[in-house]
Amino acid sequence: MRILVAGGAGFIGATLCEKLLLQGHIVVCVDSLHTGREQAVDRLRAFKGFSFFQQDIAKIPCFDAAMPLDQIYNLASPASPLWYQKDPIRTIETNVIGTRNLLDLALRHGASLLLASTSEVYGDPEQKPQREDYWGNVNTTGPRACYDEGKRCAEALVSAYRSQHQIDTRIARIFNTYGPGMRCDDGRVVSNFITRILGGQAIDIYGDGRQTRCFCYVDDMVEGLIALMDSDCSTPVNLGSDHEISITELAHIIGRMLNHSVVINHCPALTDDPRERQPDLEKCRRVLDWQATTSLEAGLQKTVASFEQMRQEDARQIQSYD
Repeated sequence: MRILVAGGAGFIGATLCEKLLLQGHIVVCVDSLHTGREQAVDRLRAFKGFSFFQQDIAKIPCFDAAMPLDQIYNLASPASPLWYQKDPIRTIETNVIGTRNLLDLALRHGASLLLASTSEVYGDPEQKPQREDYWGNVNTTGPRACYDEGKRCAEALVSAYRSQHQIDTRIARIFNTYGPGMRCDDGRVVSNFITRILGGQAIDIYGDGRQTRCFCYVDDMVEGLIALMDSDCSTPVNLGSDHEISITELAHIIGRMLNHSVVINHCPALTDDPRERQPDLEKCRRVLDWQATTSLEAGLQKTVASFEQMRQEDARQIQSYD
């Protein structure tokens, strides 16, 4: 098949592109490189069926493929609070205008479109675990609203295009994902903890550290996205792990893996930071016959090893300049 991946130079996007290429598909990657990395694109250029276009999907005219398209994955958006709050207007534009542009592209090509939405649509949830029919508890004007509301509007757009134009669509609500390929400076909790512990620095934990998350390994997430695209499910589906862990416990697990002591600096709690986040995964197991299979320990071992390797490579490069 001929598949376009918007945001394909990002963390999950690059892994998805590689998986699709290994399956023998032709993959067109579109990325503004706002948070994506050229290294990810360079790695993918080795595949014969891969092409890359640096393009902001929120800009008009939007990218249009020279060849027919069968599928479009929309993963184009900053995904960590650090990055999406740096430029909230751009975050909203990417999720709303960019999604509409890709929907128009899907309409022109008769392609299926999958929106990578997020667990953030549930806000600071008053329901646990969070089911897809839960409408959420979102602050529409808070610091996270640019992302939360951007994704909620993107979901509404996808649903409207499906209803009005009969486009074949999917909506994936992605919960916390981690693994090799994360940026050291992306602001995600796993990458931040590993980077700071490796550097012998204290880690900042906002609030009391008892807030919980569920972490899904990136390879599992990509398998879930592909399974959803290949299904006939048009309504939102939670994708992730339901193994719940506190932020403090996560810090100590990473510290033990790195054989480093962990020094925690408690900071004031962040505005609208969810206290608990755990997906109800009954729907994805029933409809997609999919579930995450990589344990947190196994996934963190691979992630820690990749960060240690990057650190060693950076050190060698510095030495070569001396």
